[in-house]
Amino acid sequence: MARLPSVLNWILIAIFIAASGVLYNVFFSTGNPAYVGAVFALFCGLPLLAFERGLISPRLHKWMHGLPTLAFLLFALVMDFAFIGAGFAAAGSLLKWLGLLRGSWKEVTLLPADVFLYAIAMSAIVVFVLRVRELLGRDIFLSLLTSRYRNPVREERVFLFIDLAGSTSFAEEFGDLRAQQLLGSLFSAFAEPVRRHKGAIDDYVGDAAIITWPLARGVKDARCVRCIFDILADIDANAANWQASYGHVPRLRAALHGGDIITAEIGVDHHKITYFGDTVNTTARLEALSKTLERQVLISSDLASRLTLPEDIVADDLGEHALKGRGQKLGVMALSRIRARAPLRLVANRRA
Repeated sequence: MARLPSVLNWILIAIFIAASGVLYNVFFSTGNPAYVGAVFALFCGLPLLAFERGLISPRLHKWMHGLPTLAFLLFALVMDFAFIGAGFAAAGSLLKWLGLLRGSWKEVTLLPADVFLYAIAMSAIVVFVLRVRELLGRDIFLSLLTSRYRNPVREERVFLFIDLAGSTSFAEEFGDLRAQQLLGSLFSAFAEPVRRHKGAIDDYVGDAAIITWPLARGVKDARCVRCIFDILADIDANAANWQASYGHVPRLRAALHGGDIITAEIGVDHHKITYFGDTVNTTARLEALSKTLERQVLISSDLASRLTLPEDIVADDLGEHALKGRGQKLGVMALSRIRARAPLRLVANRRA
């Protein structure tokens, strides 16, 4: 189920590409059924977009994006022509072999210039939309698109604040540039667990990331809790790679809290969806408290009471604590994962 959103995304992309092929067939081609344009478009567009997303030849894709701008543009044009030309030839050959397309083999397999330009334009639109969606995040992109928060809305949300411990000392030892590279890699590692548990990365503030869910979605199956512990488990599993790349394995502190907030779209030239209210500030204060209490993951008692913890997660009630800027004390609990015990080995005594 974790991969379902990605599958749905590709289904929607395929529908758009097929529709663009049908439109080309209607307005620029004659004598062929509409489905012929859809087949050509899918064969030309999907492989190209898969390459653009790094799903085909990821090493070549990464190398290409490391080129200087002019070299990148020239190489990208060559790759676009190669993918679109190969897709056009494959689609034409298939339709010709099935008897669904008239014309000579040369006519149905050689890519015309106008088809290439049209395919490039349609692919550019899809890539642009996907890139904007990545920059803003899925939920924020859809909310801006539908103007959901043009007028302020009161709602309930869960917030997860994750902070990199020891970032200042790392920067002093290795330099600001290396510290920024570490943060970039770390924030990239957050993406898959957040997506898997249906959250959204709202913002990056210095060496901290802010992740949020609508309350009902975040507490269902304890997604907000599973998310942070999956992030921690992923870092532990790749500790050797972190050590080899940065001479350092990231140590994180995190805090979870939820409640009422006001969500609104603000800005004129630069629009942003932002959250107002005590819930956000309390989560930030709770994350700071984790350092004082020397606990890696804290959760407010209010939020903990609204979800069922996974079987491998235990909560330690730390009582009520006063938080800076908050009049009332907050009930706090520390979360930790139960480590699996190593199986006992029974050694049989052998007679000499």
